[in-house]
Amino acid sequence: MKKIVSLALILVLVFSLAATAALADGTEKKEVLVFGTSADYAPFEFMYPDENGKMVYGGIDVLVAQYIADYLDMELQIENMDFGYLLTALNKGDFDMVLADIEPTEKRQKAADFSDPYIDEIPEKILIRLEDAEKFKDAAVDFNGVSVGAQTGSTKVDKAADNLTGCNVVSLQLVTDLVNELVNKKIDAVLLDGSVADSYAAQYDNLTVAEASDVFSEPNVLAVAVAKGDPKGLLPGINEAIAKLAEEGKIDEFNNIVAQIQGIEEVTVDAPEGYTPDEE
Repeated sequence: MKKIVSLALILVLVFSLAATAALADGTEKKEVLVFGTSADYAPFEFMYPDENGKMVYGGIDVLVAQYIADYLDMELQIENMDFGYLLTALNKGDFDMVLADIEPTEKRQKAADFSDPYIDEIPEKILIRLEDAEKFKDAAVDFNGVSVGAQTGSTKVDKAADNLTGCNVVSLQLVTDLVNELVNKKIDAVLLDGSVADSYAAQYDNLTVAEASDVFSEPNVLAVAVAKGDPKGLLPGINEAIAKLAEEGKIDEFNNIVAQIQGIEEVTVDAPEGYTPDEE
């Protein structure tokens, strides 16, 4: 019996040494960082076919998430769901972080904790059909009785109602569905973040940005969301990664990568300038 116990202890020691060796030479499996998003919002997050025809994730937020994972020496895992459910799923523990062109509004800050901003998004723009360009020049008078699409759970629902006088807001879960409704003349306009509207206008010959978009003038900062209270202690590392990302000018590099994937001339996304957390 003593020999058996001794043999067992030796085997435990051998396996422990092997595990230590694996840890030392970097061959151990990395901890997984689960990233939640809603992949219907180019240029931030979308799906596209790679060179083998396999559908993969791309976009500014995807590249930022990968940068954060690399900085933390973790393996990135992407989970896709409707935008309106992301923060609920985050607090249930389904994700470690959310990047989805998400603004840290006062309401959202009650449901999640947010990183320092990593992007200054240009003001909202109104996507319309090119044939209707002359119809929508004045936000105060040209949208009375007009159907305007906005993504469910986004700030665009309230902003459309508050700024496009008399409009009827149509809320759908997916932006891709809203754009299809616009193209098929089921709705008359879609309110989107500025660079997202630009992206769709660049890809669709029959869509453009309405002149009435000038009613929106305030840029929106975007941040990474983690569960309320940051139970996994990720925020300090995420903020360090964001600071390094800004220092290296990575957003411009990511813009070029995404523009090439989308086959458009440019992507207009900017890193924040002069931001300090006390400004929130």
